[in-house]
Amino acid sequence: MTSTILVVDDEHDLEALVLQKFRKQIREGLVSFVFAHDGLEALETIAQNPQVDLVVSDINMPRMDGLSLLQKLQEAEEKKSTIIVSAYGDMSNIRTAMNRGAFDFLTKPIDFGDLETTIQKTIRHIEMLREARRRQLEAERAHASLSRYFSPEVAKRLAANAEGGGMEVQWRDIAIIFTDITGFTSLVESAAPETLGELLNEYVAGMTDVVFEHDGTVAKIIGDAIQVLFNAPGEQADYVTRAVACAHALDAWAEGFRARWKDKGVAFGATRIGAHAGPALVGNFGGSRFFDYTAYGDTINTAARLEAANKHLGTRICVSASIAEKSGNFQGRPVGDLMLRGRSEPLRAFEPLPPVKFDTPLTAQYSDAFAKLEAGDVTAMPAFAALVGMHADDTLAGFHLRRLLNGAKGVRMQLE
Repeated sequence: MTSTILVVDDEHDLEALVLQKFRKQIREGLVSFVFAHDGLEALETIAQNPQVDLVVSDINMPRMDGLSLLQKLQEAEEKKSTIIVSAYGDMSNIRTAMNRGAFDFLTKPIDFGDLETTIQKTIRHIEMLREARRRQLEAERAHASLSRYFSPEVAKRLAANAEGGGMEVQWRDIAIIFTDITGFTSLVESAAPETLGELLNEYVAGMTDVVFEHDGTVAKIIGDAIQVLFNAPGEQADYVTRAVACAHALDAWAEGFRARWKDKGVAFGATRIGAHAGPALVGNFGGSRFFDYTAYGDTINTAARLEAANKHLGTRICVSASIAEKSGNFQGRPVGDLMLRGRSEPLRAFEPLPPVKFDTPLTAQYSDAFAKLEAGDVTAMPAFAALVGMHADDTLAGFHLRRLLNGAKGVRMQLE
């Protein structure tokens, strides 16, 4: 790369001397020179040649001296490294120059060997500054990109790690959450564009904040749907427990959001949440041009199916047995053995409950009715009927009662 040097001096014969002394470096493309005869002309030259890397300036010049030029250069947004040239023994001016930000100084008469050495040293310094700035900009861009997916602390750690930091594609055990909104397509067709924009932006921002509070990774946002990973890219010993806690927090935030917009006259649908844990292929699938940190595999598809199962079950959160088994102190109630599309074996599903709902007689009553249903006990129907009679808003109990009334038996079920 050619370094461009501006020489500022009112001695006109200096230009020929410089070009002669540096002819080899100029011929090899290492340096190029431009010239000015005072500070004002130097500023004009820099404006016309912004690629100037280095300024070599005399002090005593007409119109604008070297010290005034140095001050102007230091005030500019893009500062230029400057070597000041002064008469031998003029230490007062040299001291002023250094205080104003000069990188180095030379004394007159100029020793061209000393000038070459000083220029090389200054260019190395400039290259180091550029490399540091380049790395800083890369880190800032990486952090800005990663902040879309990861919590601030995780994004900062990943941006500082130039060796991948878990971004490479790999198989790993994860927990995944899928969320979707009921009736969102109808809302899109009926709401004013400005209302829909405000609504969706607030929703996605709020849901993302909840995910980041639990150190989850936002793998995808597609319209109203959000895909969240745990135990990726970094290790999280409690990743399944985190996923359950996050699912509850997302549900609570989304319900509060619904209520706020209902008060504004907007009927926003409930957020359905599905979660599953298992192995998946995880990493950056964006190639060399894009960053797309996401996950693929049966674990992902199963979580999506569980999210959709809520529509039939009447629940808002539905998780797999792997979530219930691996989560510390899981609190919830069994849904049944779901025959999900794309799976040959049934999957035991659960509805996780927050402590305030789990530690109630309703949960015990549901567990008793479900146990009878699973055992094929003919008293399962009256047990669920009694439960729905006392708690008409228990949609899951109502789902099982309808199944029994339609002739279904047991806890295995095919959901369309």
